Amino acid sequence: KIKLPKKTARRYPAYELYLYGEGNYAEENKNLILTGIPILFLPGNAGSYKQVRSLGSIALRKAEDLDFKYHFNFFSVNFNEELVALYGGTLQRQTKFVHECIKVILKLYRDREFAPTSVAIVGHSMGGLVARALLTLKNFKPELINLLITQATPHVAPVMPLDKYLTDFYTAVNNHWILKAQDLRNLTTLSVAGGFRDYQVRSGLAFLPRLSQHDSALSVVSSAVPRAWASTDHLSIVWCKELILATIRAFFDLIDENTRQITEDPKKKMSVLNHHFVRHPGKIFEENPNTFTELTGAFTWIKVKTSKWTYSVYNDSVGKYFTFPLASHRKSYSHVYCENSLLDTSSWIYGCMNSNSSVCLEAVDLSWRAELLPAIKVVILKLQDYPSLSHIVILVPPMTGNKFTLDCEFFQEDSRTIELPATNLFSFGLSSSKILLNSTGLFYNVQLQHFNQVYQAFKIHVESHCQSLIERKPSVYRLHVPWSHEDSLTVVKVPSFTEISAKLHVAQPENDSRFPVLNIYSSSDCQYEVILRTSFSQILGQV
Repeated sequence: KIKLPKKTARRYPAYELYLYGEGNYAEENKNLILTGIPILFLPGNAGSYKQVRSLGSIALRKAEDLDFKYHFNFFSVNFNEELVALYGGTLQRQTKFVHECIKVILKLYRDREFAPTSVAIVGHSMGGLVARALLTLKNFKPELINLLITQATPHVAPVMPLDKYLTDFYTAVNNHWILKAQDLRNLTTLSVAGGFRDYQVRSGLAFLPRLSQHDSALSVVSSAVPRAWASTDHLSIVWCKELILATIRAFFDLIDENTRQITEDPKKKMSVLNHHFVRHPGKIFEENPNTFTELTGAFTWIKVKTSKWTYSVYNDSVGKYFTFPLASHRKSYSHVYCENSLLDTSSWIYGCMNSNSSVCLEAVDLSWRAELLPAIKVVILKLQDYPSLSHIVILVPPMTGNKFTLDCEFFQEDSRTIELPATNLFSFGLSSSKILLNSTGLFYNVQLQHFNQVYQAFKIHVESHCQSLIERKPSVYRLHVPWSHEDSLTVVKVPSFTEISAKLHVAQPENDSRFPVLNIYSSSDCQYEVILRTSFSQILGQV
């Protein structure tokens, strides 16, 4: 427990500030000689300050792995488990107390070599709103917060507007963020929503207001977060291990080596958060990755002339480079798709510039264009976007003990995009839309037309039939919503019968004409039948 100034302690007798610690780390920091990076955790409605343990413990393990080159000091506020979601009268008092806490925290580092000038805040539920409300205080300096991460926070409106205090508080916070958007440019905000398992705060409320001049805010649903891919309920979002790992990895990637604190650069902050929470290329984050790479090593070069290629690796002691000449494919195909089931973090796909010889010494690393999915990494390249590339090169490193598969194919976009019209709202599931995918492709886009409102809800049945009984890699079905980060992924064994719920958290914006898409990452020797029906019971849940 951290001792507060007498004036603060007298004014807020029910509230306290704590520093989290365990084991040797707790013993060493008893006298509060701190050298880490400060992060403040704010609990939500009836929340406990002890919930900081989920973040603090994993951050400590990661710091130990790095021999404490960098580490974080996690602070937590005890709001006396007040029910702020039901009574808004104490929200203003909590906000003012947090301001005092930030001053106290920064004072602890005053004479240190790498003293911080700001703190990062993680707020769960209403704690996230209190953090945003700090900026409405008259004497608060926005530069005291460099990063704000909120977990299942209802930003748009209260879940239950039970009193005037609560609604007025929301109006004041949201209006301030819209009017003073220019002042908030350096504050990066990430809002993580729980998805459909969160019955207390629907995820539509957790999306930060979109402002044209405020591009340092990001809102995601946990089902779309790479390596988590799961919906959480309102409380478990605090201790969901996959989300905690994503958050801690992001914190460590945000450290500026010169200041040994979280970077001040808004662009770097957004690129780190995008890497861990939106699109993960299956590589460790690099701020400025090398564009050109030398392809070295005494590996065998093999030319592939076919438009479709599969290669399985098991105990392969010789490394290989497979080259795909693009000139012959550009006339017939618009895209190339490759997938790799080896989920390490090394580069694996390259683009070769104007190579006439059988080997390619300098290449562009295209692995950064890849995307990590459950069980596979995939990359889709539009050939038109790479006019200077003469070859695609796939690297198969020497491997012992690992078994993995690589697949590539060239395809024409039109042949893989299929339209599936949404059934009527009042069809009660009696009528259905149906398509059959029976070509041998590895990837399909099924466009769900006229599906753009929150009150719509469908059940999608995907049935796969395969020609042989050999064991294959699982198929991945992804429901992709182009206007917000709320994708949901399903991994299934094939052949199988799968039911997917299709619902939206956020309705289609007025100026957006795109449709949600069901991406099917398929097995090439299987047929897929997709049936869409209105789900009346889920419509009631959405309304």
